[in-house]
Amino acid sequence: MLLRARQFEFQFPRPTLIMGIVNVTPDSFSDGGRFFETDRAVAHACTLAAQGADLLDIGGESTRPGAEPVSEAEELRRVIPVIERLAAEMPTPVSVDTVKPAVARAALQAGACLVNDIAANRDDDAMWRVVAEAGAGYVCMHMQGTPQTMQANPVYADVCREVGEFFGDRLRRLEECGVTPEQVVLDVGIGFGKTLEHNLQLLAGLRRFTCWQRPLLLGVSRKSFIGKLLGAETPERLPASLACAALAVANGVQIIRTHDVAETVQAVRMTEAMLERQTK
Repeated sequence: MLLRARQFEFQFPRPTLIMGIVNVTPDSFSDGGRFFETDRAVAHACTLAAQGADLLDIGGESTRPGAEPVSEAEELRRVIPVIERLAAEMPTPVSVDTVKPAVARAALQAGACLVNDIAANRDDDAMWRVVAEAGAGYVCMHMQGTPQTMQANPVYADVCREVGEFFGDRLRRLEECGVTPEQVVLDVGIGFGKTLEHNLQLLAGLRRFTCWQRPLLLGVSRKSFIGKLLGAETPERLPASLACAALAVANGVQIIRTHDVAETVQAVRMTEAMLERQTK
């Protein structure tokens, strides 16, 4: 299985890719404001790369439940200087976390190689045309609703079946727009229009989504469903995040998106070492 993201190629099976999160925002749920200035964001990204991040995901708009959207101009002001510097100064592939086609285009021109799109449930195809033209990688994430509405009352008859059907439909539509399957990563969208029970069902059913023969990305780092289940505040959710990452790797996930790169690298590499010996 191959993932193409512009000049980068990742051939699977291979060690799990670790995607480090760099929020260039004042209001993200976990670290909002800490890396809002360009120099601090770049320094943090360099630290994550030194800790073992294989990808750096740069976002300029919070997608926490209830977050208000920011203007295109403001998002560009936040992320483009960071992406330009990272692309020029280090070899680690850079992803842009955005729902805006114009921001994606500018980020790709600035040196990003992958678009992480939480709004793959979109109706228009402008984002997909941008991805196709650039030959970029594309994270196709499932979300019910929008960040402003997604947690109001999410309902599914069968969440795993419906997310799987969504992936099948989007892979078809992406290919119609010129995005090849080798460019696509699938993300079940933990916490995006799902209740605690929906999230747990998706985590338990991750193996089902390997049928699409595309890399799976999982983002659970410090998310609120952990707090709902365990009563843990945001800074206390690392152990549960690592448990989810280990389970995911054991069930066919190839990319883990995380705030805590060093700890996640340790947990994932230990999981891989044990899994390797199970097959011998």
